Amino acid sequence: MKRLSNILLLFFLTVPVLAQPYLDPGRSVSERVDDLLSRMTLEEKIGQMTQVNFTLYNSTGRQDKVDLIPEKFIPLVRDHKIGSFLNGVAATPEVWERYSRQLQELNLKHSRLKIPLIYGMDHVHGTNYVTGGTIFPQPLNLAATFNDKWGREMGRVTAREAADLGHHWIFAPILDLAVNPYWPRVYETFGEEPLLAQRMGSAFIEAVETEPTIAPYKLAATAKHYLGYSGSDSGWDRTPAQIPQQYLYEFFVPAFRSAVDAGVDTVMINSAEINGTPTHANPRLLDQLLRKELGFEGVAVTDWEDILYLVSRHRVAHNEKEATRMAIEAGVDMSMTALTTTFPAVLKELVEEGAISEERIDKSVRRILSLKFRLGLFENPFPRADRFDRVGSSEHREMARMAAEESLVLLKNEDQLLPLQREIKLAVVGPNAFTKRDVSGGWTLNHQGGREEDYPARVKTVAHALKVEFPNLVKAEEADVVVAVVGEHPYAEGSGNIQDLTLPEEQLEVLKSAFSYGKPVVIVHMSGRPRLLGGFDEMADGFLWAGLPGFEGAPAIAGVLSGRINPSGRLPLSYPSAPGHFLPYHHKPQEKSTAAYPFGHGLSYTSFAASALEISENTASVTITNTGKVPGRHSVLWFLQDEVGRITRPVKRLRDYQSIRLDPGQSERLEYTITSRDLGYPDREGKLVLEEGWHTLSVEGQKIRIFQRDGRVIRTDKGEAL
Repeated sequence: MKRLSNILLLFFLTVPVLAQPYLDPGRSVSERVDDLLSRMTLEEKIGQMTQVNFTLYNSTGRQDKVDLIPEKFIPLVRDHKIGSFLNGVAATPEVWERYSRQLQELNLKHSRLKIPLIYGMDHVHGTNYVTGGTIFPQPLNLAATFNDKWGREMGRVTAREAADLGHHWIFAPILDLAVNPYWPRVYETFGEEPLLAQRMGSAFIEAVETEPTIAPYKLAATAKHYLGYSGSDSGWDRTPAQIPQQYLYEFFVPAFRSAVDAGVDTVMINSAEINGTPTHANPRLLDQLLRKELGFEGVAVTDWEDILYLVSRHRVAHNEKEATRMAIEAGVDMSMTALTTTFPAVLKELVEEGAISEERIDKSVRRILSLKFRLGLFENPFPRADRFDRVGSSEHREMARMAAEESLVLLKNEDQLLPLQREIKLAVVGPNAFTKRDVSGGWTLNHQGGREEDYPARVKTVAHALKVEFPNLVKAEEADVVVAVVGEHPYAEGSGNIQDLTLPEEQLEVLKSAFSYGKPVVIVHMSGRPRLLGGFDEMADGFLWAGLPGFEGAPAIAGVLSGRINPSGRLPLSYPSAPGHFLPYHHKPQEKSTAAYPFGHGLSYTSFAASALEISENTASVTITNTGKVPGRHSVLWFLQDEVGRITRPVKRLRDYQSIRLDPGQSERLEYTITSRDLGYPDREGKLVLEEGWHTLSVEGQKIRIFQRDGRVIRTDKGEAL
């Protein structure tokens, strides 16, 4: 009955314009856009370029509730013609469905041309704003699996749980690089290596945008934050970066190039500045590089209030009008005005004065309308309520559980203390052991992480999970082994800015106390970035980097300590040893890494050996064997070192990786095809440079030197001609 009423409502809302070509789904997207654009007023066009936050029409402007107030909302679509909204907090599927339906109904009733709204959500590690939704490990944890499957599965599950609720636009994945451990958004990245961001990000994008089971809906993904956001000099959020042009092309561009190649519908722009120019006012990055060089044809949206920040933060514009002109001329399509509605009037003035042409407005509106048509919003504007059983389903939670288990990195295991026997007397200490919030971090239920009481009963603390795994939990003085669980508490964006990588003093006191009993100590570290432990990790018998493994993370941690799970994670970044010196693994030869635990480090309860490294033409192959006594998963990492380059080359670069599972004694032959891009590097203009010469290929301790010419491997250091 409800479905019939929805159909009737849509019919009566659109019946006056049913004959219009833009409403004909049998026509091409370009035809529909041309027709609709020709009917739109300037105000309606600019409204499509505007996106505001849900608090402008929420009950009393609250940020902790999803509750639409029609009297506040109607003027936004009727008077300001606004075409996009964003944000929210955790609410049940029923609340989201009712809310999204009301939004769309009011919009269609009060807008002349009945253009559907598009709604954006920061679902960055699962449906983190849906009560009962599936929460995956944060992206940094997924990167530690070196298994693209989990980028794909997180995208698929997010699409299946979000699409029916009116969440059309997913503001993920983040493709920034974790090159500075101070940066508070490290946990949102896929680590410090571009290849991880390229492959995992593209896997997520393709899954979100092509998942067939969400029909009749489609979703848009977002590649963010374009470009160089994480290269901040200070390490603080939204602060300036100095990034040489060649370095930008070699390290920051590749993931966005791959995202464009994967068909990403939208990009979100870097809030900060590069080399003195704010990205939102940089036509070199937004028009020349993004549009012309990378070939991006989708929608470029600002981040939060970033046109206004050209005035208040960057101080490159005197007022909002000047800032708006700069941003639109640079290539912005949609302004996330967030908490203001002045953008439409200001932009209209600029057009009427001739400072911005209406043709330029049409260019952005065409992209936005094309997105809405591609997503099928005109045919399916309303959410549906008959598939709520997908949200947090056992199948989806199983994917999150498996991802969490693969994401944990065992950094240290002195004298093979781990795994621990189930019967052991175990003590658990540390503030992070007794809270659910710390297992998932920020962007979970709320921007800064939900309140403890908001977390579902099924989510376990580490202490609870250890009690299940080890029944004999005792006080520290009675224990055989002490497990100290320390780390960070949830934060997002600027609230995570810190001045010292060392954990706070109260956490170090916990570690000091743990060692005072004279018992073996295992440290479990739950954080969004690598924090320093005041040297206590050097004293520990075991050290498990847990990161932020999500709702299924606590049982996974307990399972690794008991041996029920054989750890297989490897660090996707370099873990620094000192707060004032840190380098990514792909540093230059003149520099020296002082990482306490290097990129790719991770221990297992079994052992793996590589043998018979060979190369035929441009294809290398190697045999990997499980030489231990238990089954295990292993990530095989292929590195290339360019031995000589006119532009100084990194000491090595990851060029391929594979994740395999082997039983004891089992072997598998793996291949890596070397591309010309692997053998070259971009110059300052982004053009591929291929210099004839030697490279060293290394994989799991095996090495071979190869000589390349024009992207082809022609011989090895053994004198073999290929």
